[in-house]
Amino acid sequence: MWSYMARTKGSTPAQYVIILLDLAAQRGADSAALLEGTGLAAAGLANIGARVDEEDFARIVENAYRLTNDPALGLHLGARLNLSAHATVGQAFMTCETLGQVLHFFLKYYHILAANLELDYQRHDGRCWLIPNSPYETMGVEFSHEMLFSAIVNTMQFLVNQPVLQFRLELPYPEPDYVDEYHALFGKELYFNCPEGRISFAEEWLNTTLPSSNPALLDLYERECQRLLADLEEQDTLTEQTLQLLRKLEGHYPQMPLVADMLNFSPRTYRRRLEEEQGSFQQLLDQVRTEHASHYLKSTQLPLASIAYMVGFNDVSNFRRAYIRWTGQTPREARGANDSTNKSAN
Repeated sequence: MWSYMARTKGSTPAQYVIILLDLAAQRGADSAALLEGTGLAAAGLANIGARVDEEDFARIVENAYRLTNDPALGLHLGARLNLSAHATVGQAFMTCETLGQVLHFFLKYYHILAANLELDYQRHDGRCWLIPNSPYETMGVEFSHEMLFSAIVNTMQFLVNQPVLQFRLELPYPEPDYVDEYHALFGKELYFNCPEGRISFAEEWLNTTLPSSNPALLDLYERECQRLLADLEEQDTLTEQTLQLLRKLEGHYPQMPLVADMLNFSPRTYRRRLEEEQGSFQQLLDQVRTEHASHYLKSTQLPLASIAYMVGFNDVSNFRRAYIRWTGQTPREARGANDSTNKSAN
C-alpha cells in the first residue's frame, strides 16, 4: 500500500472555484451572494489569485447549495473538472503514454489540485483502489466524495477516449434521492453505507495507451509541476506574510480587517489561521512596532514624541508604557544602552 499525506496548506485552485461559480450562476444564483462571507466578497474575482483559501471555498459551496437548491452539486461540479480545469497537471496527464503513467503522475502531484487531501492507493484482487481520507471535509462528506470521484471518472474517460468505463464505488453515507445521477456517471457498481469511501477499476486498465501521448513534453510539464508543488510546500506561514506586510507599511499600521483583505482573507478566516499558528494580529502588530521603535531609538536622535507618532501613538506617555510592556525597558533606557555600547566600542 502507498500512502500519500497532505503536506501543503488548505487551498483550492482558483479555476475550480471559478467553475463552481459559473455552474451556480447558470442555475440562477447571484454572483455577489455566492461570495458572501468570503475574502473574495470585497476583493472581487478580478483579484482572486492562483489559489483560494479552503474556508472561503467551503463558504462558496455552502452558498451555492443554498442558492441553487441543487442536491447533486458535488457531482455536477466534479463532472466539469476536465483536463483544462486541472491546468498544468491536466496537460501533463495528456502527454503520458499509458493510464498507469497518469496514475503514477497523479499520486506524485495531486496536492497541487487538492492541498489537504490524503490519499491511499492499493492494488489487490486484480483491481486498483483509490481511498481518500477526509477530502474537503469542511464541505460535507457527500459533496467531497461526489466532487472527487466524478472528477476522477471524468478525467479518466476523456484520457482513454471511452465514454463508458466500469468503476466500483463504495460510499460512506446513505443512498441519496438523486441516485440515478450516480448511476449515469459511475455505472451500476454503487454501494452506500460503507465503512469508507473508495473507488476502484480493473488493474488491466493501467496498460491502456493514450491517444494524446507526447513523451517529449511530459518532462517539461513535470518540471513545472515540481515547481508548483515546491511553491505550495514552501509558502510562508500567514504569520510571516503578515509580518512582511506590516514591515513594508512602516509608519502606517492598518486595522486587522484591512490586513486580512490585503492578504485575500475574510477577517474570520484570517483570525482563525493565525490562531492555528499560535498567534494573533495584535501580537504581530506589536512585534513590528517594537522593531520600528527600537530602530529609531537606537539609530537616530529623533525626539520621543516623533518616534511615538511614527509608530502609531499620539501620546508619548502611552508609547512609553507600551514600549516597557513590549521590551521590559523604557525608551530612554533602550537609547541609553545603545549610546553606552557605542562609547565602549570607541
